[in-house]
Amino acid sequence: MKVTAIIPDDIIRDVQSFTKGKNITDSLIKALNDWLYAKRIEKLNNELSKKPVRFKEGFTAEGIRESNNRI
Repeated sequence: MKVTAIIPDDIIRDVQSFTKGKNITDSLIKALNDWLYAKRIEKLNNELSKKPVRFKEGFTAEGIRESNNRI
């Protein structure tokens, strides 16, 4: 998608220095991907804090190893 955006030069320079992108577009893509990754992790952490993962009663690592070895 082609976008025109007015972004201050100092922000662009910072993004380029952190991402080491080949050009402004590459730098912005890397920065946005990193930001999205962090936000997705944050969302997952929030969901897990509300409803933590619970193991079934009787679950053991040894039982899983035995189950995997039977296959």
